[in-house]
Amino acid sequence: MNARLTLSASVIVIGGLSLGLLAGCASKSMSKMGSGDPVADRQRLMKSVGANWADIQAKAKAGNIEGIAVNAETLALYAPHIPSYFPEGSTSDKSKAKPEIWQKWPEFQAAAKNLETQAVKLRDAAKAKNEQATQDIVKDFGRNACGTCHTPFRVPPARS
Repeated sequence: MNARLTLSASVIVIGGLSLGLLAGCASKSMSKMGSGDPVADRQRLMKSVGANWADIQAKAKAGNIEGIAVNAETLALYAPHIPSYFPEGSTSDKSKAKPEIWQKWPEFQAAAKNLETQAVKLRDAAKAKNEQATQDIVKDFGRNACGTCHTPFRVPPARS
């Protein structure tokens, strides 16, 4: 019994350290994205967000609920920085950012905050090992988190 408690405590400590290390790495990678080209920088950021979202979906499908917490934490760390990747006037034919971002700046900031809020909810449900809540959040995350920004502020991808 004592060995089991020690093992459980070790897993909790290692898991906590892993999340802390990930948070540090995510913050560090955020600071390294500044190339001086805001469009390229935000495209790199969004590719990372998309990769984390893809991992979340794969983990949800596989039933790896606890594993989702790490990716959700990364999204929660990235989200507050998103507006800083859209300085006024940073439009380009390479960008899918709509002018509405700058015309409706408070709404854009609120959408980034919403992503953070939704990611924290997802992280907390996954950390609590609440499979039903986690799956429910994942099911609606695209619409309730990503979509609140992509729908009004991003040019839709071309249909093939």
